[in-house]
Amino acid sequence: MSRSFLDLLYDQAPRSAFDDVVADAERAGASEAELAELRREYDVATRLRELIARQQAREAELTALYDTASDLTAIRDVDAILAAIVRRARQLLNADMTYLSLNDETEGASYMKVTDGALTPEFKELRLPLGTGLLGLVAQTGAPYFTPDYQSDERFVHRGYIDEAVAGERIRAILGVPLVVDDQVIGALLAVHRTVRPFPPAEVSLLTSFAAHAAVALQNARLFAELDQANRTMTEHTVAVESAARAHDRLTDLLLHGGGVVEVAGVLADELSGRLAVHDPDGDLIAGEAAPGEWDRAVAESVTSGRSVRLDDSYVVAALAGTEHVATLVLHDVAGSLGLAERRTLERGAMVTALVLLFARTVAETENRLGGELLSDLFDGKAGDPALRQRARRQHVVLEPPLAVAVAATEGIDRYGSIRALARLAGDGRGLVGEYHGTVVILVCADDPRVVGEEVRSALERAGGRATVGVAAASPDDLRPAYDEARRCLDTLVTLGRSGEVSDPAGLGLARLLLGDNGPEELAGFLESTLGPVLAYDDARGSELVATLEAWFATGGRLKETGARLHVHPNTVSQRLGRIGELLGADWRDPARSLDVQLALRVHRLRAR
Repeated sequence: MSRSFLDLLYDQAPRSAFDDVVADAERAGASEAELAELRREYDVATRLRELIARQQAREAELTALYDTASDLTAIRDVDAILAAIVRRARQLLNADMTYLSLNDETEGASYMKVTDGALTPEFKELRLPLGTGLLGLVAQTGAPYFTPDYQSDERFVHRGYIDEAVAGERIRAILGVPLVVDDQVIGALLAVHRTVRPFPPAEVSLLTSFAAHAAVALQNARLFAELDQANRTMTEHTVAVESAARAHDRLTDLLLHGGGVVEVAGVLADELSGRLAVHDPDGDLIAGEAAPGEWDRAVAESVTSGRSVRLDDSYVVAALAGTEHVATLVLHDVAGSLGLAERRTLERGAMVTALVLLFARTVAETENRLGGELLSDLFDGKAGDPALRQRARRQHVVLEPPLAVAVAATEGIDRYGSIRALARLAGDGRGLVGEYHGTVVILVCADDPRVVGEEVRSALERAGGRATVGVAAASPDDLRPAYDEARRCLDTLVTLGRSGEVSDPAGLGLARLLLGDNGPEELAGFLESTLGPVLAYDDARGSELVATLEAWFATGGRLKETGARLHVHPNTVSQRLGRIGELLGADWRDPARSLDVQLALRVHRLRAR
């Protein structure tokens, strides 16, 4: 028994099954009236079948578009979304291949972004100048185009390499629709068949819908990228602001608690994730880790601009007190480049460094002024005065034995620099340093004045100067005699030309008493008038008359012992003494004259030393 048209519609039977119902009725000998009614039902059933097919196709299209819309909200990978769009468009249009191209405005071309169903790698790499081929025309004009047979369609600009690629894919029919974002054509979506066929309006509409979704996906990708960048920028800015605030708090706390340049360098190095060096205006390292490279080339620019200067992998910023350059900060070995907020943190660190250095300078100047005043009062008055002792206690100065006084004459460094260089030595020795009567004077607790003198000389040499130092032990009840002794030692060293040396009274002997108030010119004149001919004779002939004189006086004028000391025969000694008599005069052995000769020999030996 034949099935009814309703059964066939329900079972989604093929068209031939509907034809079989009419044929079976004709073979069964149905009347004309029955056949006419059956053909009318047949027409209705086939129309219903076509309508159902169209509805099912439309449902599939809507489902695909809905899935694509879902992808747009769920998937952030634009390449994955575009691949899904191209794949679904191929499935719904029953196309042999679909592909999506994007425009490159700088080159004036459209290039393949995604393909589905391509046979050759050459086609996937194809770039079409705008206006050439069907794709180039769609990408240029923003209007949909289609052709049932591209190879024979003369409406399009054909290029040899394009036609070869099309032939390699065996493409015949092509449908292309534009991708439009904000009224700007950014590419095209195309579907092709490898047979000659037309494209009905429904397929054009469907591909246009997919193109719209692809455009939305590309727009979303751009917006997501901008959003991600904005989020990264905001996050970086937030981190930088938090870091700057934290650094500000730490630097403020450091200032309030009396921190120094070393602590400032530590905070900045920690907050900026690098290594920091602090140099004085001359380039000497004050704190931190020395920076490699020629960073000093950027100092002048930073001083002029008041900002940090990037130099290779380092950042250089000058610490300024008004217009005075007090230090240079060099941040090096940084993990990455510094943002604007981080560079401002470095610049604020330079300001704090300048404040710390100015504060330290002010404190030092105040201490030096007060210390210098107290030092002058102690030397001018009585150290045992209760009022002076009370002032000394307030400045943490100990006036108890043993005490030592050192008086220094300096070269290559001014007196303020000398006092600053000796401040730590004075502090460690619980004493004072200052200027007194034109010289730098230090009073400290010490057992050995010569050790103090050597420490003074070393400290001034480290500060870039050169010092000649006279020292003496001091009584806590009366300091002025000790200063006078040390000053006489200094003057004697200067008179003897022995700059850069340290001596106490014992180191100079009789010369200190006789030469303390004489200058180098008077001393040179005394040597020349007393011993000059003998010195000139030795210099000219390489003889040893001076050594003979010294040995003769040392042995009490005994020829044999003098010869033994000089390792020569007594006759040789007699001959030399005769020569000396010729040079100095016969009276050189007289008591008054011999004292001058002995003193001249001693001064000569001291000067030579």
